[in-house]
Amino acid sequence: MSNNPFPRMHVSLYVKNIEQTVKFYNTFFGQEPSKVKPFYAKYTLESPSLIISFVENPERVQANFGGHLGFQLETKAEVEERMAAMKVHNLVSLEEMGTACCYAVQDKFWATDPDGVQWEVYYFHADSEFNDPHYSNTEAAACCMPQAETKAAEMLIPLSEINILTPADTSCCKPGSGCC
Repeated sequence: MSNNPFPRMHVSLYVKNIEQTVKFYNTFFGQEPSKVKPFYAKYTLESPSLIISFVENPERVQANFGGHLGFQLETKAEVEERMAAMKVHNLVSLEEMGTACCYAVQDKFWATDPDGVQWEVYYFHADSEFNDPHYSNTEAAACCMPQAETKAAEMLIPLSEINILTPADTSCCKPGSGCC
């Protein structure tokens, strides 16, 4: 077996409208599909090595399929550059700088495709012992998520205030408070 047994990842998603999907992903990926057929489009990305196809079948579309997809970038500057490019096309649905997510300090933004698939584009700073409660479970979300009208930036912790060795103190939910 080679050192790289899976040289390219493949993902296939059902979509409601192939034309809207292609328009979104042409901008998000910065390239045209490698194949387009009736009710079908495929993108072949070289870096990262990914084949992603979309099949129009509204009956099979499931909201967020229980998760999200994402790309890790090499530098914070890359995140900022790509985010600026996506903002020009109104594709950024959320910006999170200096957040503690998945027990890691990250700078990121999110883009949501026409069917609600969420894409996380992020830079990894360091591991953390703290996970922002809104990324944990439904009980945490019930008590720790800000109201819908609250801006996302208000719930973020500045990177300079995150102690990556001990849990951070947040205004919405203190670790050990019984809230989460």
